Amino acid sequence: MKILYFSRDYTPHDYRFLSALAGTGYLVAYLRLENCRRILEERPLPQGIEPLAWVGGTSPARFQDGLRLLADLKRVIRAYKPDLIHAGPLQTSAFLVALAGFQPLVSMSWGYDLLFDAERNFWWRWATRYTLKHTAVMVGDCATIRQKAITYGMPDKRIVTFPWGVDINYYRPLSPGFRSSSLRSHLGWGEETFVIISTRSWSPLYGVEELARAFVYVAQQRPELRLLMLGDGPQATLIRQIFSEGGVLNRVHFPGQVRQMDLPDYYRAANLYISNSHSDGTSISLLEAMACGCPVLVSDIPGNREWVGESEISPVGWLFPGGDIPALAGAILRCVEQCERLPEMGQAARLLVEQRGDWTKNFPRLLQAYEMAIGVL
Repeated sequence: MKILYFSRDYTPHDYRFLSALAGTGYLVAYLRLENCRRILEERPLPQGIEPLAWVGGTSPARFQDGLRLLADLKRVIRAYKPDLIHAGPLQTSAFLVALAGFQPLVSMSWGYDLLFDAERNFWWRWATRYTLKHTAVMVGDCATIRQKAITYGMPDKRIVTFPWGVDINYYRPLSPGFRSSSLRSHLGWGEETFVIISTRSWSPLYGVEELARAFVYVAQQRPELRLLMLGDGPQATLIRQIFSEGGVLNRVHFPGQVRQMDLPDYYRAANLYISNSHSDGTSISLLEAMACGCPVLVSDIPGNREWVGESEISPVGWLFPGGDIPALAGAILRCVEQCERLPEMGQAARLLVEQRGDWTKNFPRLLQAYEMAIGVL
């Protein structure tokens, strides 16, 4: 079977899907809609994946020339002659395939497309409905996404749900005998420090500004607190200003965009993972942290509740009202005060990911979605 994998850009998630598809025996080609200036994935395409080019080498400038973009996509499809197209997000790559009239289309939700983009305005809602109407099978990563797709007209029986998961052999706790990570040693943060990690993009959707303000408040009360502030984003100037004006800049480490190969040691260096995201499906960074044995403190939204539970405190971590700075600050202080519970919670978090978030076990569900899509024709 010939598969055309059509994605908005080239991210670590795309690399992971393409790597797994390269080992299936299928002929797989990759088409990229956009090419952001910042590096999303530093690794080249996996061996065996055929890169496809647009007319002229690149796609038109996003949707500024929609008719040309659609015509070019049709040319690519005619030239490659795929048996199936796997495309996402819904309102970009998958929408274009739907407009091109190709079947069977396996649309893959990236979470934000249904939870955020679909609600932007009438046209985004229309594009969402149109895409799902012309989708043979939709793939999503959690029940929250499944229910959202149903409200936009996607039949439940043609939705395949599975967490994208993580490589649990790569994301794992410290090896027995090691009391501290090499990163903590490098930073000079001893066992007496309490290290928090944030890996979300510095943008309003992920509530990083509120996290920064909450950290300033609690760090002024607890001198042992430290923060690993990974990533970057449009709020970078504001975030650094908050830490600087709060007098805690020297207690925050800013490593920037961290390579995938280095991420596990950052999680292992932390006592607590925090996400204040206002919208999420199954967060991969949440699963990465849990797989490394790191307890979690996350916003009380449906996607997080599928992993952390319905109550304020669970065996793997805590929930707090997202966007509420005093509530987040109070939750951080309670976590510090209950630090003796953290090792047990970290073990429970690791076990949960082994049971439900193992990428190797979950990936075959995508192949089942392909077979379902072929059967829909």
